[in-house]
Amino acid sequence: MSYTTIQINKLTREKLNGLKAFKGTTYDEIINALMSLIPEGDDEGHYTKEFRASLLRGLLDIRSGKTFTTAELKKQLGV
Repeated sequence: MSYTTIQINKLTREKLNGLKAFKGTTYDEIINALMSLIPEGDDEGHYTKEFRASLLRGLLDIRSGKTFTTAELKKQLGV
């Protein structure tokens, strides 16, 4: 298996350390576990990589408050 180096800031590394199940857990294992939380598909089939990435972006938008209620959207659209 080959490895590469990635750049992350110290705060990110501390957050990853906080997710370690045990002392020997690698960052690769943590990152793969986090990526496994994004669904790969449903009853209708597998999702594309692009769709899985958009699911993640959507969840992050919801979490950061970058969403609108239906009423707010209708108001903005003048509907």
